[in-house]
Amino acid sequence: MTPPSPAPAMKRGTIPVFAVATAITVANIYFTQPLLERIALDLGVSSTAAGGVATAGQIGYALGIVAIVPLADRAPLRSVSRILLAVTAIALLAGALAPSIALLSLATLVLSTTTVVPQIIMPTVASLAAKGQAGRALGAVGTGLTLGALLSRTVSGALSQATGTWRADYFAAALVTACLLFVLPRYMPERGANTGKDTTGYLKLLASMPPLVLRHPSLRLSALLGAGVYGAFSSFWATLAFHLSQKPLELGPAAAGLFGLSSVPGALAARYSGRLSDRYGPDTVNVIALASATTAFLVFLLDGDSLAALVIGCNLLGYGTTSAQIANQTRIFAGPVAVRARLNTLYMFSLFASAAVGSALAVALFESHGWTAVALEGMAFLAIAALILTVHAVNRHGPPEGPGTRRASHAAHPEPAVSEHR
Repeated sequence: MTPPSPAPAMKRGTIPVFAVATAITVANIYFTQPLLERIALDLGVSSTAAGGVATAGQIGYALGIVAIVPLADRAPLRSVSRILLAVTAIALLAGALAPSIALLSLATLVLSTTTVVPQIIMPTVASLAAKGQAGRALGAVGTGLTLGALLSRTVSGALSQATGTWRADYFAAALVTACLLFVLPRYMPERGANTGKDTTGYLKLLASMPPLVLRHPSLRLSALLGAGVYGAFSSFWATLAFHLSQKPLELGPAAAGLFGLSSVPGALAARYSGRLSDRYGPDTVNVIALASATTAFLVFLLDGDSLAALVIGCNLLGYGTTSAQIANQTRIFAGPVAVRARLNTLYMFSLFASAAVGSALAVALFESHGWTAVALEGMAFLAIAALILTVHAVNRHGPPEGPGTRRASHAAHPEPAVSEHR
């Protein structure tokens, strides 16, 4: 077995470029949500039919994570990023020109499938980061991810309002993504840290993922903790617009979009969680994240009819969710370089599954028992995560996963690369 080459050096300015690229590309998933009413009116369809555009975006993103992100473990990263950005820009342009809801949904499905660049950047930046600074790098890029998701709704709504058409948003997104095509690949390494020649076929690459769950306890822990926090996060956002529209608040749907803007301070504060992960370990940051998110739901439970309380809780929840994401990815990226993209795929799959369950359950609970039930549901998700973290802490001194595992649970630098082929 030929030992892998050292990780390529990080160019100056790489982290800011990665953070901006992550924000731009993840925004392509969420910017359509405030446009659905205009889309329905313009194309002469029902609100339910227009809602299929947002659903297509979520389905496409999940499909891209499972089907495309694993390729980052073996394919040339510069070429992959160029192809993904080019297809995304073309699909956005097609969406802007779509004459029907069916074609618009199809274009959105394609663009969301190929806009998985953030989930390729995450393992890449962890591999490029200096020893002991992976958490800091992930914190910066993860903040870009959160800001892109939060601000995309606000920006798209404002642009649509200013231009009088939803198509302007698709044109603008296509232009920005096309510009990114000429910048991001220059900062991507050709093959990342996994420079050994990997001839694994595509189907075998996908088939290799389920065994990774059994082989890597750090992945299982991060996936379970992430699922708990993200399930709570999704339950809040899935029902916030409904809660705001009812008495005593009685606010319009635009108010929910403004809450994304008000959550920016919490997201920015979470950037420093990467440094905390490097210094004190991911477990410590997970404790802080769970405490912050739990406090948020206590605020929602005790004073959920107050706008000020909702804004405070929203920031606490945003901080907790982003911090948990940074800690969890710092932990899994301390694993073998050769499988980092696949580890990230499995981790993100757990988050999407939990988000789907949390959202569906929250809507049902809100309809039957109101806002209090949603707050209790969020606290239940977080309590499960806290229990898992407690059990992990108790068993921390048990048999380690392998060389470097004990240290990886307390520090963020990657383990030496190993081959998955024997």
